[in-house]
Order: sequence, then C-alpha cells, then structure tokens
Amino acid sequence: MTSNIFDLSERLLVFSARVIRLLDHLPKTLAGRKIADQLLRATMSVGANYEESRGTDSRADFCYKLQIALKEMRESRYWLCLISKAELVTTDKIGNLVDEATQLRAILGKTVATARGKSRQKETGAISNPS
Repeated sequence: MTSNIFDLSERLLVFSARVIRLLDHLPKTLAGRKIADQLLRATMSVGANYEESRGTDSRADFCYKLQIALKEMRESRYWLCLISKAELVTTDKIGNLVDEATQLRAILGKTVATARGKSRQKETGAISNPS
C-alpha cells in the first residue's frame, strides 16, 4: 500500500471485500442467488478495471478502462440499493455500502471527466490560459 492518505485502489479493494461478506447473508432464494451473482460480477469488475487502467500505455485506453470501472460501480450500487429496498438483509448487514458505492461512483465519475478533459486538450493542442 502506498503512503497516500487517499488510495482509491485500496478503497475499491476494501469495498469489494465488504460486498463479498454481504453476499453470504443474502437469502438462498432464486432472487437472492441471481442478485448475488450480478453484484459479485459487477463489484469485482470495478477494482479489476481500475487496476488495469493504471497500467495502460495510452490515455485513450486509460479513459476506456476507467469508464468501464464507472459503469460497473453504477451497477454495483444499483444491486445494493435493490437489496436494501427489497429488505433482503437487515440494515446492519448492508451498513453504509450504498453510501460507499455512491461516493466511489462520484470519485470514478470525476476521474473519468478529468481524464477525458486532459485527453481532449491534448488532441486539440489546447493550452489552458492561466489569466
């Protein structure tokens, strides 16, 4: 782990681990199993795509991988909200996972927007005017 106070990679890893633990508390019904499968796939994809984005060679590939991570975080948040609304687990089990998913979605969204902006500036040769 790096010495950064804010390490998005670690935060995504912890989020995924918390979701994995939550899945054990979902009912073993058809709906519970389907939701668990979808949530697990989406949540694991967020961190994996974020990590892949950090190792890309081009800004375009970096943006693409970040966009996938954002898309998967949106989906993860949806499934968490559905679990909460359908009361498939007790409130103490879902804890603040929906809030954390909301925050991570916002962070990834801002990161994508920033990366896209820098990419567009580079493509057009635009230089920001400091005045």
